[in-house]
Amino acid sequence: MTLSVLVGGGRDEAQVRALLAPFVAELAGGEATCVVVDDGEGVDLDRWRDVLGDAPSVRTVVLASGRPLCAADLTGTAGVFVAGGLTPLYAELVVPARDALAALPYAGFSAGAAIAAERAIVGGWLLDGRPVAPEDAGEDLDQLAVVPGLGRVGFAVDVHAAQWGTLPRAVAAVRAGLAPEARAVDEHTAVVVRDGVLEVVGAGAALHVRPAEGGVLVS
Repeated sequence: MTLSVLVGGGRDEAQVRALLAPFVAELAGGEATCVVVDDGEGVDLDRWRDVLGDAPSVRTVVLASGRPLCAADLTGTAGVFVAGGLTPLYAELVVPARDALAALPYAGFSAGAAIAAERAIVGGWLLDGRPVAPEDAGEDLDQLAVVPGLGRVGFAVDVHAAQWGTLPRAVAAVRAGLAPEARAVDEHTAVVVRDGVLEVVGAGAALHVRPAEGGVLVS
């Protein structure tokens, strides 16, 4: 498995740029493809180019409803960065290109990190009628939704963990058997996976949620 850098979000561009340094180094002077989804409210392309500012060159691909990512979008790229936004829409539009992405260095921010999982937590704040996250973290969904992702990592990824209070949602997903395990990643924090070796870097934590006798274990 090639490099995956999964960032839990955050607005400090300098910190995010530092977290993305392993991805930029992996480009080895080649071009990065920056994938952004327009949910109907426009996209801030300057923001995403800025966090990739250390990349030699950046090609931007803007997706929208009915226009998913395809293999032709990735021709000649040295690596792919998937930005943040409405996570269910990112899953709908980016995951169809799973096979084309499989062998490329990958970085994801917020939504882009969440959909990197084999089983992706894409939103929702209720499970069996019980709140498992703040409603504002629902991503326009009510019920906890776990869908097929890119398969870059075997654990589910929930993002903005400390800032949005999403750790209980990751716990609920694992406890319900919707995901085998999970990482709840704070903002300005990244999970870096290279050849099966995982490292957590940045300002916060990436709490590990896994099944245990009688429930789950968070560490």
